[in-house]
Amino acid sequence: MRILHTGDWHLGKKLDFFSRMEEQREVMEEICEIAEREEVDLVLVAGDLFDNFNPTVEATELLYKTLKRLTNEGKRPVIAIAGNHDSPDRIDSPDPLARACGIFFFGYPHMEVRPLTVENAFDIIKVDKGFMEIKLPKYYYPARIIATPFANEIRLKQFLGFEDKAAQLQEALKESWSSLAQQYCDGYGVNILTTHLYMLKRGGEILEEPEGEKPIKLGYADLVYSDSIPQQIQYTALGHLHRYHQIGPEDRPVVYPSSPLCYSFSESGQEKQVVIVDLEPNKNALTRTIPLTKGRSLFRKRFTSIDEAVVWLHENPNSLVELTIESDTFLTAQDMKRLHEAHDGIIHIIPVVKQANQLANTCEHVNLEQDMKDLFIDYFKSKYGQEPNEELMLLFDEVSANTLEKED
Repeated sequence: MRILHTGDWHLGKKLDFFSRMEEQREVMEEICEIAEREEVDLVLVAGDLFDNFNPTVEATELLYKTLKRLTNEGKRPVIAIAGNHDSPDRIDSPDPLARACGIFFFGYPHMEVRPLTVENAFDIIKVDKGFMEIKLPKYYYPARIIATPFANEIRLKQFLGFEDKAAQLQEALKESWSSLAQQYCDGYGVNILTTHLYMLKRGGEILEEPEGEKPIKLGYADLVYSDSIPQQIQYTALGHLHRYHQIGPEDRPVVYPSSPLCYSFSESGQEKQVVIVDLEPNKNALTRTIPLTKGRSLFRKRFTSIDEAVVWLHENPNSLVELTIESDTFLTAQDMKRLHEAHDGIIHIIPVVKQANQLANTCEHVNLEQDMKDLFIDYFKSKYGQEPNEELMLLFDEVSANTLEKED
């Protein structure tokens, strides 16, 4: 049985002021094409479908259009869970109509789908809270899926029915997953867990949450270790971290697939992908990644001259850029105009004044007997560590002249 694992779509997300909708349309199209080309039997979307609780109409339309296409006209089951950016109520709300199209949403941890038969496609034959078993006609064995969308510690305990309020998240999840696995996940089917949370390998590398991401990890209260996953689970499809990570043993992979686009400059240079998983009963999961090629590349670039920056910008038009410019004085309006005319994807321009410290040390004493213009120059040097540029001095002269006219 072949599965496509993706997640952290963040539909509707902007990079500062810059809309990524067109890039998201392109990469969603690419994911759909991969599902068709690879002839996958099942799709898992591991949370953060949207970027916020109240997505735009455009983002909502793109989600439903993409999920519907991934179902291959209702023949391929698609399971999508809520992440920490999603509203669980919004994710659950289209459930009856979505199920008829082959889409199964899990917004809350206690979500229970109903048994369902889609003629000539598949059957949902067993269900429980946070669990479903799917039978596809082409396979003699079913797929069992434990689905745990994001929820904080309080909500998880509430929905999973734990009376011990002092129990840690780790123990609560471990007990819930173990109970479902023991009841439903034997060796006569393929067994999968999908969840959206911050998970580490015990004793392994500390994985950083994405820059600008709503953090899940608050100290260590919401930290879950991969050894909480039941032994019956052959593949764990995670969501939350935007970079690919495999934190499980080789025979039972535990995978963050990556987000489909770079969503912050800390992700610049990362390769984005989806994961293809081949599963059979009582066999190790076989995984491989397929790179995603759509979307504009993100760069953090540093230059010491405007001319050098403009040349690079012209050579890299299909990019989004955080630009640092080192100079002896503040950038002029003409400098800024040249940069923005050279490229439509400049998100930030960060000026760095090389002589700031040196100039600041020369302005420790101010001669109050100077005229107003010289006083302004000394003030500016003491405040900003550099000489005011020519444009600023022309503006000062204009303001001074208008003030004198009013006094006369």
